Amino acid sequence: MKKYTTVFFDLDGTLVDSGEGVTNSCMYALEKFGIQEKKENLYRFIGPPLYQSFKEFYGFDGERAEIAVKTYREYYKEKGIYECHLYNGIEDLLKYLKEKGYTIALATSKPEDYAHRVLDFLGISKYFDYKIGATMDEKTRATKEAVIEYTLSVSNTSAKDAIMVGDRHFDINGANTFGMDSIGVTFGYGSYEELKGAGATHIVKCAEEIKSIL
Repeated sequence: MKKYTTVFFDLDGTLVDSGEGVTNSCMYALEKFGIQEKKENLYRFIGPPLYQSFKEFYGFDGERAEIAVKTYREYYKEKGIYECHLYNGIEDLLKYLKEKGYTIALATSKPEDYAHRVLDFLGISKYFDYKIGATMDEKTRATKEAVIEYTLSVSNTSAKDAIMVGDRHFDINGANTFGMDSIGVTFGYGSYEELKGAGATHIVKCAEEIKSIL
């Protein structure tokens, strides 16, 4: 008997390596404010909502943050969204879960429209029963907690029957809020220490290891 019926997946850094597209979009946005930034300093933008990240990382007020997000999306919607690829073993994992009868849900803080386009572009949309993300203004379902809460609701799933898979502490903290088990993946943009510190139920190094947990 399966311990879980439903698997929630984060997107960026978990299913998809979107580093190139996100960092290129950030560099494009920051240049508007005369800020030249090294690409390696921009990986921290992968995962959390853009609006909050521009405020936190660069001290932007609300107005500047909104302009930065708008500028970011000028690049992202045309080029950045396609500068990504699946991590090794992800499609095999999704196919395995589907064959085993799991309900598969996307639970991402990326705006829902963009998330759907990424899944379609990479050919994995067909594996998902639910595809939940933030609203485009990132002010509704902006936090991972809000995304998970909404995903639990629309999928009619009890937290004890679901498990969250993600690469950052945002994913683990979100799961913990509802008493959900979680799997932290170290092949994304969060470290083992970050995931352990957040209280991940399990931590894995590759997609293949997830099968043995489920």
